[in-house]
Amino acid sequence: MNNSVRNTARLIGAGLRALLVLTVVCGVVYPLVVTGVAQAAFPGKANGSEVSSHGKVVGSSLIGQRYDKGKDKRGNPVPDLRFFQPRPAAGLGSNRANGVNTGYDLQVSGASNLGATNTDLVKAVKERKRWVSETYGVPEAKVPADAVTSSGSGLDPDISPAYAELQADRVARENHLPGGTVRRLVERHTDARTLGFLGEPRVNVLELNTALKDLVHGGGKG
Repeated sequence: MNNSVRNTARLIGAGLRALLVLTVVCGVVYPLVVTGVAQAAFPGKANGSEVSSHGKVVGSSLIGQRYDKGKDKRGNPVPDLRFFQPRPAAGLGSNRANGVNTGYDLQVSGASNLGATNTDLVKAVKERKRWVSETYGVPEAKVPADAVTSSGSGLDPDISPAYAELQADRVARENHLPGGTVRRLVERHTDARTLGFLGEPRVNVLELNTALKDLVHGGGKG
């Protein structure tokens, strides 16, 4: 009986010591080491890839955001054409009632899962294509796919160089800037394929609009 009690006590003690050691190693030491290495080697990424302007954080380069100037009578957002517009958010016009993100809301991320023949999706794409065509003065046939469709996450911060270039002249007029100046700004903020072959060339909308704001406030020299 005594041996049984001693063995049980020894096992419990060993278990408690293992729990204590693992808690310290995995719950304290490991997180501190990983955090320290991340802050030392990749401080920008470790802190959320923040984008700042004049000392103020304006967003994350990993998360898209809207650029609106209010809402219309129906409560729909009205794009502010002084800025480059991002891709549509997931759902292409759906609302939060059905759990689909329509405004880069971080609480809801994901694709609409609508098929290519879905009537709601087809209607939304046609409406968006017509809006882009009329707003930027280009034929509907030249409207890029990313201008009328959302990404899989609904939070994509990037647009294609084609969509950015399509918007450049209108953005220049809205800000009273030379068209060539704004197009050069787009070129400077166009990233090539990762490692030269992964993905597609892209333009980060937040970084581009942040540079645009600095250009406008700086007197339009660039």
